Amino acid sequence: MTLSERVKTLQPSPTLALAAKAKALAAEGRDLVAFTAGEPDFDTPAEIVEAAVQALREGKTRYTPSGGIPELRRAVAAMINRDRGLSWSEKNVHIASGAKQALYHLFQALLDPGDEVIVPTPYWVSYPEQIHLAGGVPVFVPTRPEDGYKLTPEALERAIGPRTKAFVLNSPSNPTGAMYTEEELFGLFSVLVHRPVWIIADEIYERLVYDGPHTSIIAVDPQAVERTVIVSGVSKTYAMTGWRIGWAAAADERLIRALDDLASQSTSNPTTFAQYGALAAVTMDPAPVAAMVEAFRRRRDLIVERIAGVPGLRAFRPSGAFYLWVDVREAMERQGFPDADRWAAALLEEAGVVVVPGSGFGDAGHVRLSFALGEAAIEEGVRRLAAFVGRRREV
Repeated sequence: MTLSERVKTLQPSPTLALAAKAKALAAEGRDLVAFTAGEPDFDTPAEIVEAAVQALREGKTRYTPSGGIPELRRAVAAMINRDRGLSWSEKNVHIASGAKQALYHLFQALLDPGDEVIVPTPYWVSYPEQIHLAGGVPVFVPTRPEDGYKLTPEALERAIGPRTKAFVLNSPSNPTGAMYTEEELFGLFSVLVHRPVWIIADEIYERLVYDGPHTSIIAVDPQAVERTVIVSGVSKTYAMTGWRIGWAAAADERLIRALDDLASQSTSNPTTFAQYGALAAVTMDPAPVAAMVEAFRRRRDLIVERIAGVPGLRAFRPSGAFYLWVDVREAMERQGFPDADRWAAALLEEAGVVVVPGSGFGDAGHVRLSFALGEAAIEEGVRRLAAFVGRRREV
């Protein structure tokens, strides 16, 4: 008996795999500092938890519509309308079992075999695999540090071909934390305005920003509304990663119905009581989120400063999310490592520091450090990292 070709070539998520490995080693008693977590280290706010518990007490444990409870769909639409000046309704929102599932269903709904999707690099690890699973072809377009790891209109123009079906825009970005300005987004849309290309705006980190407000590409031109799909969720903003509630929102109601239909044949519906928790999240007082963002801002400033003091490492200062994208090529060359994978493996073995190699993001010369951990852990982790870089001279 054999497995399908699609799963034979499927690459597991390196971020989840490393996080699991770090937890396993810690359970064995290893003294680790793990910079791997793609999730806030804060507890879910109490009022969200209580809303889910109350839903359980009220017997809200049965099936819901495949695209989510109407109350949550309306609340998400209202939030999008408020932030982006739209007038969408629940018919424009599909609730999924996490933003990742919303993206998976979105590629399934949009792509036919051979359709191309433009993906700027470095990219979030799941984009290429999800595109492949839908029969599509990811077209990788490198971004440069001198451009702030943001795609330029000229690079986007060169990447578009006759089979281009969609363009993935992740702002703020995982792994770099880069965030596009309104002017930059307008420049990108000016390339797409007369082309039948879907814009998949992954905005899961839209609330976790430190250098000015977040701007969505859907707000830069009225024509952008008809071809943009917003993907987001409660995972990062409200420290609800394990709750698995996200959404896709679009002006095209036909697309939303297609996503609902796909869900009806896969998960049936997102977890019912978790949806009521998410409803409390998107309608709650923003103070707890503001406090979390301020804590991340302090950690961002701390880790940028500390890494800047380590010879051989160069870090990009992120404007959003909670990741630091670090160029380790000089350190690798000095120490004799051929790529970041083996450099990171040695760092774990010898220093007890866990980072995510950049190969999973499309760049083997970098690593990603999450600063979703306490300031004392950041200080200790960078101290160990500096000692490792300073003492190792050969493989």
